[in-house]
Amino acid sequence: MERIGIYDARARLSELVERVEAGEEVVLTRHGRPVVRMVAASTKPEKSGAATVKRIRALRKLLNVRGVNVRKVVEEGRR
Repeated sequence: MERIGIYDARARLSELVERVEAGEEVVLTRHGRPVVRMVAASTKPEKSGAATVKRIRALRKLLNVRGVNVRKVVEEGRR
């Protein structure tokens, strides 16, 4: 993990972003105190709607909830 002053980071921002994308962590400092930690954004794919419905049905079964129509609940949530 590299520590770099904000003033210097301005001139090297593109380089720092590339390093963070490669997995490094960079801490920006102001007067020697850490103020920003740069880490790569998560690249997890978002779950599909079908996967969400599957998880809801599994939870419904686990909680032993009967008589709940998942489609109806989803439609009500869209209003």
